[in-house]
Amino acid sequence: MNPVRSSRIWAGRPYPLGATWDGRGVNFALFSAHAEKVELCLFDAKGKRELERIRLPEYTDQVWHGYLHDARPGMLYGYRVYGAYDPANGHRFNANKLLLDPYAKAVYGTFQWNDTLFGYRVGHANQDLSFDRRDSAPAMPKCVVVDTAFSWGDDRPPLTPWSETIIYELHVRGYTIANPDVPVAVRGSFAGLTAPAVLDHLVSLGVTAVELLPVQALVDERHLVEQGLINYWGYSGIGFHAPDPRYLSNGSINEFKVMVRRLHEAGLEVILDVVYNHTAEGGHLGPTLSFRGIDNASYYRLVPHNPRQHIDETGCGNTLDLSHPRVLQMVMDSLRYWVAEMHVDGFRFDLGSALARERHGFDRGSGFLDAIRQDPLLAGVKLIAEPWDIGPGGYQLGRFPPGWAEWNDRYRDCVRRYWRGDDGMLPELAARLTGSSELFDHSGRRPWSSVNFVTCHDGFTLEDLVSYNSKHNFANLEGNRDGHNANLSFNYGVEGPTDNRAVLHLRQRQKRNLIATLLLSQGTPMLLAGDELGRTQRGNNNAYCQDNEVSWLSWSELDADGLDFLAFVRAVIALRRQHPVFRRPRFLHGRERAADGGRDVVWVTPEGREKTPEQWRVPFARCVGLVLNGTAGVRPGADGSDDIDDIFLLIHNAYHDVVPFILPEFPGAQLWQRVLDTSSSVEITETRARAPGETFAMPGRALVVFRRSLDGVAVNEVVDNAGG
Repeated sequence: MNPVRSSRIWAGRPYPLGATWDGRGVNFALFSAHAEKVELCLFDAKGKRELERIRLPEYTDQVWHGYLHDARPGMLYGYRVYGAYDPANGHRFNANKLLLDPYAKAVYGTFQWNDTLFGYRVGHANQDLSFDRRDSAPAMPKCVVVDTAFSWGDDRPPLTPWSETIIYELHVRGYTIANPDVPVAVRGSFAGLTAPAVLDHLVSLGVTAVELLPVQALVDERHLVEQGLINYWGYSGIGFHAPDPRYLSNGSINEFKVMVRRLHEAGLEVILDVVYNHTAEGGHLGPTLSFRGIDNASYYRLVPHNPRQHIDETGCGNTLDLSHPRVLQMVMDSLRYWVAEMHVDGFRFDLGSALARERHGFDRGSGFLDAIRQDPLLAGVKLIAEPWDIGPGGYQLGRFPPGWAEWNDRYRDCVRRYWRGDDGMLPELAARLTGSSELFDHSGRRPWSSVNFVTCHDGFTLEDLVSYNSKHNFANLEGNRDGHNANLSFNYGVEGPTDNRAVLHLRQRQKRNLIATLLLSQGTPMLLAGDELGRTQRGNNNAYCQDNEVSWLSWSELDADGLDFLAFVRAVIALRRQHPVFRRPRFLHGRERAADGGRDVVWVTPEGREKTPEQWRVPFARCVGLVLNGTAGVRPGADGSDDIDDIFLLIHNAYHDVVPFILPEFPGAQLWQRVLDTSSSVEITETRARAPGETFAMPGRALVVFRRSLDGVAVNEVVDNAGG
């Protein structure tokens, strides 16, 4: 097909990038610093037949652009980009390959894997040094021109303060695909998350934000598709402005907007897990789908002495070069689009260290981090970094700038090891329970900077964490070689499912310990969706390719243990939300004092005395008390309110047997009232308060919470089903 220079195409403008409908026509603009020519390719309504190729007439500031005055929303398009095919110098132009617009706001169709998607002749003796002339358009999805207009009505972001945030990580498809209370037509989609049964569950649970695993346009890798699998998690992006079609039940991007509006109405924030560190095009032998064919040398970080190769600091074959101003612009434009047009409330950045890499490595003053910090639109949203990648110096926990929160894997590992019964864990446990101040207490950062979790999408579920000693990933068809080997888990006597009531009882107890510890720690707690329902992946700790019952939530009727545990999770979330002392806005160092002299935090031994430095070094110690003083260090808020609260004693005991624990004397704490006990699924019914100096038989493998009782009258906020 020969391109035409038609009166239909006018000069247009180089900004904004992408396809922009202005009510009269569509402006097309595509960045490429090294291209020699760009063709706009138009397709029929099904994306099957290429109708026309139109050469973009203008090139301004490295942007190819044109204005098609008779174009309308719904038009399907793609690009063909001409230039040198010179892999040795980093250039991989091949106009035989249809390319997706990096700024496409919607995508139609799916990838049909075959050899035409590669710019070189697959199987050729010289592989990528060869050149493939076959047309890839029949195998490619197409970009869609969209009208972004939408009636948001009175939509308002919840603006939940960081200190009150409780994150719930979920997969859009897996969360609703098997829910019988969700209409069949919308199961597995954005619309499915708006079903009344789903919203009711989220609200009754008490979480404040849903964090969606990647929903931007993605590609299922060829080797997975050929094995009957897919990239279920979605960390294989190809379009940073478009929702992936698999989550749109009606094909319209407005479905995403309706979801956000409904979640906001329910008081829930929406956080997107975004993947800007790499793309689905992989390494130098990967397919040519978009960026590689538009300008490989600009978009990707290439090996300086061998630009044929991509620098891979992500483990996915390539790394986007955010030190390039146009690549940085693309990421920033994407973030602003999701906030301004889609009304999302925050982002979790996959492999965040890769985004902050300059030529010399990770840089807290990188272009990306500086751009984020000064942006007035992004200043009001939640920013969460996964603070590592696989490159040199890639582990950067605690080193992101003010305003950022970070996934804290040291919290995860410490809490798992402590409750498993490992030696020498108390000193680190103390740091993790109080917000990991040694990592985050700098530059005015707050305890919420630590996103605490014991489980997430990557690894064992909570149920599997207490049911398996080893991973069981054979369903991934990689010979059980994939996934982490160090899970810090324990099966308590039986690997996997069992009918042994003693084992099941202990597993439930440990689940209560892990969840209670998470929710009563300083910092921002994050729960994995389904953990409250006992979801299992059958021991698979890397279910990234399992779009089936392994990954889906089961909404079948819970047994008695399951109902008890769900009630327990709801109750502990409520306890956290009711009491500011569990979510203090400032780090606890034992220095702030109340009017009666009591310090903000004190660690006590089973003898009822403050723990000494020597005692912290005892490796076999597994029982410790933590006094949280909600009356110390309180400062008025901007509205005149404050975070004043009561005094709580938390006793953690990872030892397997009872430990006699003398309840401590503490200024302002006349009596202690038990309000939470993980040792049993029986609801707490005791009404008497205990005096300081009284010995409490602290159950083994348990967490017990006491609240001060000033007059001996039973505290009226005893947690329902506090043990389960």
